[in-house]
Amino acid sequence: VQEKKIFMVQGHYPIIRRLMRARGWVEWKPPSTDRQLEQQPLHSPCPPAGEEEEEEEEQCDEDPNGIHDLMSYLVRNRVPNFIWTNYLGAVDRKLLGQDHVVNHYARVGAFTTKEGLCLSLQNLPWIEQTDPNTFFPRCYLLGTTGEREAFIDDFRLTAARSLLKLALEKAENRLPGSRQPPGSNKGPGDWHMCHDSHPMPSTAGPGYPLYPHLVEEALEVCEQHLGVLGHQDIDRGTPFPCRTCIDWDRFLHDYYCVAQLALSGALQNRCQELLQRLEEQLPQLSMEGKLNVWILKPGAESQGRGIVCATRLEEVLRLARGCTALSAREGKWVVQKYVERLLTIFGTKFDIRQWFVVTDWKPLTVWFYRDCYLRFCSRPFSLHSLERARHLCNVSVQKWYKTSPDQDPRVPPDRIWSSKQFQAYLGQLGQADAWHQVMVPSMKAAILSALRSAQDQVGFRKGSFELYGADFLVGEDCKPWLLEINSCPTMSPSSAVTRRLCANVQRDTLRLVLDYKDNPTCSTGAFELIYKE
Repeated sequence: VQEKKIFMVQGHYPIIRRLMRARGWVEWKPPSTDRQLEQQPLHSPCPPAGEEEEEEEEQCDEDPNGIHDLMSYLVRNRVPNFIWTNYLGAVDRKLLGQDHVVNHYARVGAFTTKEGLCLSLQNLPWIEQTDPNTFFPRCYLLGTTGEREAFIDDFRLTAARSLLKLALEKAENRLPGSRQPPGSNKGPGDWHMCHDSHPMPSTAGPGYPLYPHLVEEALEVCEQHLGVLGHQDIDRGTPFPCRTCIDWDRFLHDYYCVAQLALSGALQNRCQELLQRLEEQLPQLSMEGKLNVWILKPGAESQGRGIVCATRLEEVLRLARGCTALSAREGKWVVQKYVERLLTIFGTKFDIRQWFVVTDWKPLTVWFYRDCYLRFCSRPFSLHSLERARHLCNVSVQKWYKTSPDQDPRVPPDRIWSSKQFQAYLGQLGQADAWHQVMVPSMKAAILSALRSAQDQVGFRKGSFELYGADFLVGEDCKPWLLEINSCPTMSPSSAVTRRLCANVQRDTLRLVLDYKDNPTCSTGAFELIYKE
């Protein structure tokens, strides 16, 4: 009590409990009038059946003599000095004294929800000279009129650019989508939860030729857009070029049905030249591909819940209206450009879960964890089959799918890799330096930009800290793209890799927040300080 070593755990965190007890701390348990709950509290060290079975026996034998329960009883009238909980709202405000340490900040939804991150990064150019389009796929809030119109404009412009790319590809007799991957007989409709899907452009029948006038219209629109880009303000208020100069409904209809092409050499040269000039102005031109795939996401959900993918404008708007009507959080839906040209491993999509800790917001102090892990999908990557098993890497999604027969056998059975395994793979590709020279610096920069964009909105509390999990995709050029940042990332291991890494990051987080402030020379494990304002 005198040393202020009383802690509380809310949620299933057996590693934290064991580590804190090993440090000589005593656990405080909330009083209960239910005797049974006193004997087996909600945050008991014994996890529910079927979860973390290897740790269950170890945790249940942790207090064979009941000494920890006795100590908890003796401090029942005190308040905990250290609180680790799964979310801040679960903590009684009476327990939050000025000198108490808590593992969460208030109002972090400004960067830990899809809606919040979208809004915060829109303001980034006003805060620092960084373009969010260089690391965050462009994103729009469909519940806001101005944002919805901006998305419609963006969708149309992306369709025009995609048409030029398709025209060049078809002119060179490289027909996209001519070979369907095995197991892709389930079309995009498998992704949609309530609506049928339309075929991808490249799967259209041969009855819809791509006439040169369609390419001419796309060239005209893109040339006008290029002229606007040279004078674009950092706000989104830049007028959309050629909004009425062509019939967009007819243009998009023809674009969806592109299958054949008769393109002159002069027109081909114009397409190539214009795309090269656009690439100098649009940092996302290379990753956006040529099929104009977009993702509709609930603004405040996690673990892949409610995600819908679409390739047609009217479909996105209809889905947004339908989802909004069913949602209690009206208008809280975002649409984001899908990273079509991404790096795959053994033909399979993956993403990266990267941890970091904020130990202070004034001054902003950020620690980056040097170890991370990759999450694989259970089926080969294909843009011609938009089922969840091929495109959502979340463990909470993939656990419902068996590995498909057409999956490369080199993909790990538990669909998890450590970053060290990834580095070895990059070395086999002749890209040994890509991890340390491209990916890690880019992930650090993206995280810092996201935090700075939301810094003024976060509820700052001295002495608190928070562990976050950022999710990244990797482009064909090894450049990472930030997808989202998660508050309270899962610590429940789903593989041997995550069992080790999740235990390590919890151990090192405690070192960081309990030892470092009194002894700056102590070990912080795999954490490195990357920013102190």
